[in-house]
Order: sequence, then C-alpha cells, then structure tokens
Amino acid sequence: MSDFDCPSFNQDLETGSFHPPGAEEFKKRILANDAFIIASPEYNGSIPGLLKNSIDWVSRFRPQPFNESHALLMSASPSMGGGNHGLWSLRMPLEKLGSNVFSSMFSLATAHKAFTPEGNISDETLAKRFEENLVAFMSLVEAARNYPCMKKAWVEFLGEQPDPATERVE
Repeated sequence: MSDFDCPSFNQDLETGSFHPPGAEEFKKRILANDAFIIASPEYNGSIPGLLKNSIDWVSRFRPQPFNESHALLMSASPSMGGGNHGLWSLRMPLEKLGSNVFSSMFSLATAHKAFTPEGNISDETLAKRFEENLVAFMSLVEAARNYPCMKKAWVEFLGEQPDPATERVE
C-alpha cells in the first residue's frame, strides 16, 4: 500500500487536475492490467482506512479507472471469519464504481496456523479451493477480454443516454 499512499481525501484539494502520486500509481496499475486482486486485512469488521482512502482518490479520475475492471478479493486473518466482513465492506465501493467483483471471495480463517514452514496452505482442501478460485477468476477475465460485453450497445438500445452527473459509474 505504500505505493498508493495518499493524503486524506478532501474534495477541496481537487483544484485543477490534482491527484496525489499514490492515486496516480494506483490508477496506472489498474489500467495496465485486465484485472486486479486485493488481499486485505479486516479492521474492526471493515476495510483499512488507507485502502478506502486510496480507492476514493482513484475514483475521482475521468474516465473512471475501476469501471468494467475485474477484481478478486481475498483476506487472511487469525480469526474464525478470516477477514470476510472486511471483504464485504470492500466489495461495496468497488461495485459502486463499476468493477466486476468476482463472486467467490477467498477468506482464510486461522491464518496464523494455516501455512506450512514453506509458505503453502497446509490444509489440502483449502489449498485446492484457493487454486480453483484463482483459476476460475482468471478464466472469467480471459473470457471477458476475448469476448467483450455488449453493455454500451445494450444501453443505447434501451434509449438511455450517458448523463454527466453519473458519468463516473457508467
């Protein structure tokens, strides 16, 4: 996250085309790839403030960098929930910004005792689920890249026209 560090979001700082360097870097990496993965801890049942702040800054770019991007969310925690509450909190702003968040998020519970000394997931069933989740996500991203969605044509067919007030999410 240090590459994406930004001052606290403040719309008053948005004079001209100002965006902090951390937001510029986050945007650059999103746009350079077909998809992104966020592995996040859970803080008090939600996402870390630093991550939410960076998302808020990147959301101010036009065109919207998150729109139609593919995201996979993962967490690991020593708790029995594995950080799952935090992933649901993270899912909301990304979907609002137009990201296609993969339906199967991966949370690793009791992470402090889930790994072998070599760094592999020790439980065979969990390791298999983790790998299958990554493969399914990458298959979806590949299909989306090779067979693009007709979203824009469908919107025009319905007679809807883009509105500057909602342009950031379209």
